This record gives sequence, structure tokens and C-alpha cells, in this order.
Amino acid sequence: MLAEPWDDDELRRIATLYYVGDETMEAIAGRTGLSRSTVSRQLKAARTRGIVRISITTAESARGVGAQLGSLFGIEAHVVPVRETASQNQRLTQVARFAGRLLSDWFDNDTVMGVAWGTTVSAVMENLVPKPTRGSTVVQLNGAVHVGSSEVRYVSDLLGGACDAFEARPVFFPVPAFFDDPATKAALWRERSIASVVELQRHCDIALFGVGSWTGSVTSQVYAAGYLGPDDMKALKRAGAVGDICTTFIRADGTWADLAMNQRSSGPDLAELAALPRRVCVVASASRIPGTSAALRAGAISDLIIDEQTAAALLDANSRRPRSRARNPRVDGLQAAPG
Repeated sequence: MLAEPWDDDELRRIATLYYVGDETMEAIAGRTGLSRSTVSRQLKAARTRGIVRISITTAESARGVGAQLGSLFGIEAHVVPVRETASQNQRLTQVARFAGRLLSDWFDNDTVMGVAWGTTVSAVMENLVPKPTRGSTVVQLNGAVHVGSSEVRYVSDLLGGACDAFEARPVFFPVPAFFDDPATKAALWRERSIASVVELQRHCDIALFGVGSWTGSVTSQVYAAGYLGPDDMKALKRAGAVGDICTTFIRADGTWADLAMNQRSSGPDLAELAALPRRVCVVASASRIPGTSAALRAGAISDLIIDEQTAAALLDANSRRPRSRARNPRVDGLQAAPG
């Protein structure tokens, strides 16, 4: 048999387009000027030479990781198989599709669902399966107002997507994401119009959120949109914060109540969040592992929807350190959500 006329570099380029770039054989043929059959033979040659190695992730392995996370943290872990060569955006799309279907199963008549805006939740909203309901409500969990930002329109569209899917009533939270003065927040929380929204947040059947992180290829909305200045970021890092849940910041050990920035945040009190019956956290990036670990230690998550690779890394990170439930003493003047 004649040897294939392609060198390894050429096969590697074609294989990258197909397996990493997620392009079809037809698209690759059009891009390179080759026939589809030639592209197919090149992909076969790449596998034969060991340039591409394909492993099949079984449902059993995903369930195994999920079961271990569930046992470790007392949660339901929904692990989504995603191929290892998937890009970050492809990984997020796969997890968001799974989360969208799951939420549509859980959402029913008279459901109250709280939604924290962000990059991951936005992807989930785009993948909800329409399901008409009666008497249901979707409430915004954290404020989005910010000088020079268009996030209010973004949040309106995000909640609108969920309300359209479920024929639900939207309830917006028209406050800043972060206040300049904690006293202003405390005063506003006493206003009846705002207090009624905060009270509704405390009685959600489902809370949906991602994990905020200032690292990784897909930066969280709150950091990408410039809600926090350089001094704010330095203060958070000095205080040991590793990320945020619904714009409430949290340390690696799961403590949060005495972080000064939370006095200015419009995000929920994590103790109140932990009291809700279903707290759904969606994660599709290894950069979210520190914040996810912290949220799990704080008891903020009941259901974790996560891709298999990140789930395995999360399990590994937490198997190497003893798990203890975070203790969050209330500190005068530093409580996350004044009543």
C-alpha cells in the first residue's frame, strides 16, 4: 500500500479544525480546497499515526464523579460529559443546554425562580425549553445598575427570556450592583418597593446562579464590565476573596459575612440563599473551581451542573484538603444584607 502523501503538520492542522474547531468536513474542504473524501482520509490517517487519540467518556464515569461530589458535599451533582478537546465556549454551550433542559423540568406552576445575571446564566437562559406555566415568577437576585453600563438592558433581556419560556411574571431589582456607601444601601433596603423584592428573593423555590471569577478565558460579566475599580479588586484579593456568588464575595474557606465589600453589594445574604430549597449553580470552567469550592463550603449550592473535566478537577482539589462547613459570624457593620 502506498503511504499517504501528507506530512504530520498537515494532518495536525486538519485534525485541529475538525476536533477542536468543531468544523464539518464540508467546511474544511471548502476552506482548504480539498474534497470531502480527502478530508475524511486525512482524519483517518491522523488517527492511525497517533496524532489524534479518541477516548470515549462513558455515562458511568460521569455518574461516578457526580456521586463522589454528592457524597463529599451533600449535594446533587449533575455532571455533563463534554469532549476534552472542546473549546471553552463549546464547553459552556454543552453545559448550558443540559442546565436549560433540567430547569425546564423543575419549573412548574406557581414557581418562584431567582436569577443572578452573568455570563453563565445568560447561556442557560438561551437554552430553556419552553413550558407554559400559571402563577409563576422570575425575580432578579442582584442589582445591575452601574455608571456608564448597559447591563440594565442586558438583565431585562435575560429575565425576559425566562419569562417568555415559562409565561412567568418578571420582578426586577432596580438597584446598583454595588453601592458607594453602605448606609445608602441600608436605607434603600428599608424602602417598601425594594423591601418587597428582597422578601420575594428570600422565598424563591429555585435560585439560579454561576460563580464569578476574574480569571480564565471567559471572564465574569461583573469584572469584564468594569463594575469594580483597581482599588476594589486589590482590597478583595487582600481580604482573601476567590470569587463571588450573585455578586456576594466569598473566601476559599466559605466565609463571607465579614468581607467589607459585601456591605456595598446588592447580592443576597448567603445564609439566606442557603436556606432556599433548590440552589442551582452552573459551572463550565476550571477557573471557577476556587469559587465553586468556596460556595460548596458555605452551603450555598444544592444542585451543581458542571462539565465532567471541571468536575474531576473540583473533586481532586477538594479531596486533598479536609472539608469543614464555613462559620460566618455576624460582624457589626459588615453584614452582607441589612434588613
